[in-house]
Amino acid sequence: MGGFGSGRRRRGKYTTSDMRALDVRRLHRDGLLTAGRSFNWQWSLNGEKIADINIRIEVDRVILNYRSRSHGGEWQPFEYPVFLEWTPCNLGGRRAWFLCPGQGCSRRVAILFGGSIFACRYCHKLAYQCQRETEDDRAMRRAEKIRRQLGWEAGIANPDGGKPDRMHWRTFRQLQAAHDAFAEASWRGLAKRLGLMGY
Repeated sequence: MGGFGSGRRRRGKYTTSDMRALDVRRLHRDGLLTAGRSFNWQWSLNGEKIADINIRIEVDRVILNYRSRSHGGEWQPFEYPVFLEWTPCNLGGRRAWFLCPGQGCSRRVAILFGGSIFACRYCHKLAYQCQRETEDDRAMRRAEKIRRQLGWEAGIANPDGGKPDRMHWRTFRQLQAAHDAFAEASWRGLAKRLGLMGY
């Protein structure tokens, strides 16, 4: 399949973005959860395939079929069922969930993460990426979100843009003030980490 569980570990916990994610909502939205259907699902990076898995749909379960290796070892084949559960939506229709196949788990989850087996983030002991952010990283992410909202060029080191058409001046000034506060916090935190400016 292409290296589930074979990635390089950073300090601390792996995060959900370090792993291959299989989202049942996406499969359902794309109309793929029809009994009797079989297809390959793949992950890519910069347009190049890095991993794939065969998924076979049966009544109220999917069969996952792939190869995996750990720490550069031998490739091992895996094939096992993941059961589905369906719940009604408030406005009609129904929502699909995976029942985590991790040993003793069976949590109802939308996303499974690939390791030696596909399991929920609790079984893999995964943190969310934002849980590993420093305060200045978080401030930068929030400033960048505002820059996108305002249509400004990405990067807090770049000059600020103008007010978008059809945005009220009051809203613009509030967003600009929030952006400037987040950008300042990000620069201050970076300077402190680098031992600059007397921190």
